[in-house]
Amino acid sequence: MRHQIIGPITERFDEVLTPGALEFLVALDSEFAARRVALLDTRRARRDRYATGQLPDFLPETAAIRADPTWRVAPPAPGLLDRRVEITGPTDRKMTVNALNSGAQVWLADFEDATAPTWHNVISGQLNLIDALDRRIDFTDARGKRYALGDDPATIVVRPRGWHLVEKGVVVDGRPISASLFDFGLYLFHCARRQLDIGAGPYFYLPKLEGHREARLWNDVFVFAQRYLDLPQGTIRATTLIETITAAFEMEEILYELREHSAGLNAGRWDYIFSIIKNFGQWPDFVLPDRSEVTMTVPFMRAYTELLVATCHRRGAHAIGGMAAVIPSRDAEVNETALRRVRADKRREAGDGFDGSWVAHPGLVDTCREEFDAVLGDRPNQLDRLRDDVDVTATDLLAVDKTPGQVTAAGLRSDIAVALRYVDAWLAGTGAVALWNLMEDAATAEIARCQVWQWLHHRTPLAGGGCVTEDLVRSILAEELAALTAGRDDADRERAGQAARIVEDTALGEDLPAFFTTGAYARHLAPRAQVATVG
Repeated sequence: MRHQIIGPITERFDEVLTPGALEFLVALDSEFAARRVALLDTRRARRDRYATGQLPDFLPETAAIRADPTWRVAPPAPGLLDRRVEITGPTDRKMTVNALNSGAQVWLADFEDATAPTWHNVISGQLNLIDALDRRIDFTDARGKRYALGDDPATIVVRPRGWHLVEKGVVVDGRPISASLFDFGLYLFHCARRQLDIGAGPYFYLPKLEGHREARLWNDVFVFAQRYLDLPQGTIRATTLIETITAAFEMEEILYELREHSAGLNAGRWDYIFSIIKNFGQWPDFVLPDRSEVTMTVPFMRAYTELLVATCHRRGAHAIGGMAAVIPSRDAEVNETALRRVRADKRREAGDGFDGSWVAHPGLVDTCREEFDAVLGDRPNQLDRLRDDVDVTATDLLAVDKTPGQVTAAGLRSDIAVALRYVDAWLAGTGAVALWNLMEDAATAEIARCQVWQWLHHRTPLAGGGCVTEDLVRSILAEELAALTAGRDDADRERAGQAARIVEDTALGEDLPAFFTTGAYARHLAPRAQVATVG
């Protein structure tokens, strides 16, 4: 198979895109590209069925797996026994040092929602991971601040991009390679041995899976890759994000498919809400209130997290809680209010049986740890807490209509403002964006633009009078664009205009696009060079 590197080879990129690494990527693509495409076709067909009114349910054909009490996932791998605090973030050099030094047990090194997938971000991120493991990541920034790796860094767990995305910087036989295989393959090729040499291993988070057949594909990728690189089977471990409504109905099956390689499940709360709207947003019973009202204690979210903990612990797998996206503020009153909410959220998770949870900022590590320490004490986890009291039905998982709250003019404006500003930053190459004391990423931007579409589709009434109309949405978008571009130069204003058009295309059309990132990447971020290298 012929491959081409379309992206430019800048300083040290040849250390990542080595002949051996490229051969491995081509081997992965040759073995799995067709199956990936077939599974994406299955996704589209499933969504089409939901558009006719069909709803998901637990699968009758896998009932025997759910009923069998004997199987369990592999024991925790080195560095993954105690996961009470996990910090997430992109793989830029500054975040790499700060996350590894944060005091969290685990760093989710994110090539997905927290990274804008520019060619530079993707390849330099891989280089930063190599440098961190080789302990040559230290640097001094332009202001003279020194960043140096400490003596007890967090365990690295890499999140590659989802199955729906491609990497246009490398093409195989004229078509772009799967971004999932690209991110996974480069990290495994360069860092598996490095991780094993320090007593850890190559660990991953698997994003946006929609069912157990997609988990089976990942497991087959792991088996193939370990054989190709002469790694013992079971060396790779993966935690699956349960962040789609379809995956929520197949948690046990996902663990079963990955059982030799499974490190647990995570409650990916933001994408989960996005998935609800994306799949069922055309139906009035699934209209959600303001994003701030959709907390983890509303009935359908509560059912999902309770089922996740019970499922994981029944099978000996870690259950990892959701994101605390607050950014500590210099305003003492604002900060205390935000931290009080974070404490309550983490206290609830620890009390429910989760073994750890996520934070988006180093300033939240201690807050999260304190709540889990209060429950865990000296124990590394609470896998022995089986939650036999949990009984969640399909109706419980789909009880979106029981969500309290209202749709407000302020909530509508907030969604438009967040979507616009996030997409603008994403086009500029930033995937984790601080907005109004919250760390927004692609998942929260997806919720924002999908809520706008849903409310517009239903002409949802607004608390205080009026309803959501296209004229209202366009008026608010224009106002937010004007506020965003005030004082900017021409290039920044042009980019903001592109962001506004992306929001219009993905939130105001008759149909709701599955992701804003797929089309926006192809039009704006994908490498444009024609040919760099042929192999």
